[in-house]
Amino acid sequence: MRNIVTITFLFSFLITVSGQQSMDNEITQRFITELEKESIKSAFLHIYSKSKEINIQLAQGKNADEDALNLNNPFYTASITKMLTATSIGILKDMGKLDFDDKISQYLTKSLLKKLHLFNGKDYTNEITITHLLQHTSGLPDYFTDETIDGSQNIINQLLVDANRLWTPYEMIEFTKEKMKPHFIPGQGYHYTDTEYVLLALIIEKVSGISYNEFLKKHIFQPLAMSNSYINLKSSPIKNQFPIAKFYAGDIELSSIKSLSADWGGGGLVSTTKDLITFLEAFNADKIVKKNTRLAMQNWIDETVGMEYGYGIRKISFNVLYKINTGLQLIGHTGSTASFLWYCPELDIYIAGTLNQLEASKSTISLVYDVLKIIEGK
Repeated sequence: MRNIVTITFLFSFLITVSGQQSMDNEITQRFITELEKESIKSAFLHIYSKSKEINIQLAQGKNADEDALNLNNPFYTASITKMLTATSIGILKDMGKLDFDDKISQYLTKSLLKKLHLFNGKDYTNEITITHLLQHTSGLPDYFTDETIDGSQNIINQLLVDANRLWTPYEMIEFTKEKMKPHFIPGQGYHYTDTEYVLLALIIEKVSGISYNEFLKKHIFQPLAMSNSYINLKSSPIKNQFPIAKFYAGDIELSSIKSLSADWGGGGLVSTTKDLITFLEAFNADKIVKKNTRLAMQNWIDETVGMEYGYGIRKISFNVLYKINTGLQLIGHTGSTASFLWYCPELDIYIAGTLNQLEASKSTISLVYDVLKIIEGK
C-alpha cells in the first residue's frame, strides 16, 4: 500500500511540475511576442502569487544598452504613483489628521487656490474636497495633456523644448490657472488629471510637516523594505545599486531629462516590480491603511467602458471591457510609460511590469489578460 501511495504522489508531483513548466513557457513566449513589437526596446514582467506558489520574473532588452537589464533595475512607473499618493492621504486619515471629505481650502494657501476653479463665471474653488482630487471629479484641467486657452503648448509638449527645466509644484498649478479652464462643477463629472495629484502631494506636505518624498520613504518605503523606490529627481532609493531602465517616446529617450520634474505627485515614482508588488500586497492585507480606509478608497465610479476609478486606484472588468464571458477583474493602476501594477482577486495573482514605451501603454491590458488566461487554464 505504501508503494502505491508513493507512486501516486510522485505521479501527481510530476503532473504539477509539468503543468508549471508549461505555464512558464507559455507566459515567457507571450512576453517575447510583446517584446518583438518594433517600438519596444525593453520590458519587465513579474507574476506573483503566494497561494499558487507562482513567482515568474522576466526581463529582456533588444540592444546593448538594455541587454544587461534585470528586475533589480528600477523603472519609471508614471501614474502608478497615484496609488501611493492616495494611500499617503489614507495614512493621514488613519492618523486623524484629515478626512476625505475635507475641503482643500483647509490645507492649501489662499494664493495657490486663488482662481483655481473658475467655471462659467463662478469660482468653485472652495467647494473642492480631497475626495474630488482623489477620484478625478474636481473638474480641474490636466496641465500635462489638456489644450490651453491660447493655443500654446501644454506641459507634455514642453518636456523636450526645455529638457533641463526643473518644474516646481507651484509652477504647475500656476500654469493650469493661467493657461487652462476647468471642465465642470466639482462633483459633477469625471476628468483624469495630474493637477489634482500635485495638490494632494502639497496637502501631504502641509499636514505631515515633511516633504512628499520623505513621507513616502518614512511611511511606505522603509516599513515595507521597498529599497529601490524613490521619486524621480527629488530623492534617492534606500539602496542605490542599479540604474533606472530607460523609457522612450518613439526613439527619443526620456528617462534622464530634468523637465520630468513636472511629473510629481501624479507620476514621479521610480520602482521595481518586486517593490510594487510588495506595496500592493501590503495594501490589500491592510498593513498600510486600515481596512475601512482601503474599502473607502474603492468607492468606484465609471471612468470608461469596463473601467472604474476609486481613490487613486482603478478597476477593470474584462467581461465589460472585452464583451466576453469571464469573471476576471483587475485592481491597481497603469502608467503612460506602459507600466502596470495589478491584482486579480479571482486568481489571487499580482502582475507588475513595464514596456518602457509611451506608444505601448494600451498594449499592457491585453498582455496582462493573456497571462491571466494562461494561469486560469492550468
